[in-house]
Amino acid sequence: MIRNYTILLVFFLGSLQIFAQDSTSTFKKRVLEGTEIDFLGSYYSQDGNNAAVTGGLGTEKLTDAAPTVVVSIPINDDDVLTIDAGISAYTSASSSNIDPFDTNYADPFTASSGASSSDTWANVTGSYSHSSDDRNRIVSGKVSFSNEYDYTSIGLGGSYTWLFNEKNTEFTLHGNVYLDTWKIIYPYELRPYAQNRTFTYQNAASLGYAPAFRELTEKGRNSYSLGLNFSQILTERLQGSLLVDLVLQQGLLSTPFQRVYFQDFQDFFIDDFQLADDIEHLPDSRLKTAVGGRLNYYLNQTFVLRSYYRFYRDDWGIVSHTASLEVPVKLNDKFTVYPSYRYYQQSAADYFAPYNTHLSSEEYYTSDFDLSDFQANQYGIGINYTDIFTSLKIGSMGLKTIDLKYDYYQRDSGLHANIITFGLGFTEN
Repeated sequence: MIRNYTILLVFFLGSLQIFAQDSTSTFKKRVLEGTEIDFLGSYYSQDGNNAAVTGGLGTEKLTDAAPTVVVSIPINDDDVLTIDAGISAYTSASSSNIDPFDTNYADPFTASSGASSSDTWANVTGSYSHSSDDRNRIVSGKVSFSNEYDYTSIGLGGSYTWLFNEKNTEFTLHGNVYLDTWKIIYPYELRPYAQNRTFTYQNAASLGYAPAFRELTEKGRNSYSLGLNFSQILTERLQGSLLVDLVLQQGLLSTPFQRVYFQDFQDFFIDDFQLADDIEHLPDSRLKTAVGGRLNYYLNQTFVLRSYYRFYRDDWGIVSHTASLEVPVKLNDKFTVYPSYRYYQQSAADYFAPYNTHLSSEEYYTSDFDLSDFQANQYGIGINYTDIFTSLKIGSMGLKTIDLKYDYYQRDSGLHANIITFGLGFTEN
């Protein structure tokens, strides 16, 4: 890990030094004229009947509210410091059933009242970017930290951007490293077996309950990503880009509290809740590759077409296709509405099977429907307000943009969600 950090730091510091030696201009426009503050937020609500916590059968009700503040500060003509801080507070009927037995009646379709029914994720990211005097090269680095009750992550990343061909062509190389640590939390009925004791709740063990429980040996997960973006202005009306991403994950890739049920094991219930046969077990490495592209076409002063496609595959057997189209419609100098549509389709992972269909002889298994074969559609409508003159003032800051968007998401498995996002952008006058 230390070696990876050192290589990245040497790269970024060396690039900054090269840029500093390339100062030949006597006058240049500042990269950022003044401090900018963006207040962002989202509200997400979903429901479905295939919860991974309860082995692929159970409530998926979840709500999440996520406010974020992004502050960009010009340090000098060439350098910008950005601080991004946010939280995500959620309540989940699904995760509450990590321990479903603290209510009067246990049922996978009913939320429990335990501590796992809600949590708060917090993140802070600091990034620093430097532009060359001719504004054709940009180098940036970032560090991040995030934490919630059972999960901690430290990240390091950066990028190098090169503009040429009179800024009609842009090339970006970016990379990230994330070092994550889990606090292992097992389903309630399996915890005594992790401590070499017997589960005695309502005498289940005396009735023959003997799960095929295998404890996890890893607590950490490392993720390494590398990406290439190439953008080109093709004509006065057409702009295109190509994107390539590689991600390698190693370590604990199983979720410790997601149950699995075997068809060759006897079923045991407390009330209407089936006791786990084991937890999800997945390989300790995963290689992901994705190739995508964008085409944006300017029809006229009113309409713009923004299209996107991505092909993805990994060594767990998932192959997916994503296609989207957004059509901003400019109503006047300040207001734009933008309807959008997104289609997604993926094949199932090699290790996925629905509720109660895995065999105990398998090495890897999961009933998480995020790894299943499914199709999804997402429909959205948004509105944007932009005032380049920032006529509305709050102290020394002027309101520059307002964004509000609603999306409806639906899978053919029955999962559906409502998503509301908003943003307020202020700039220093």
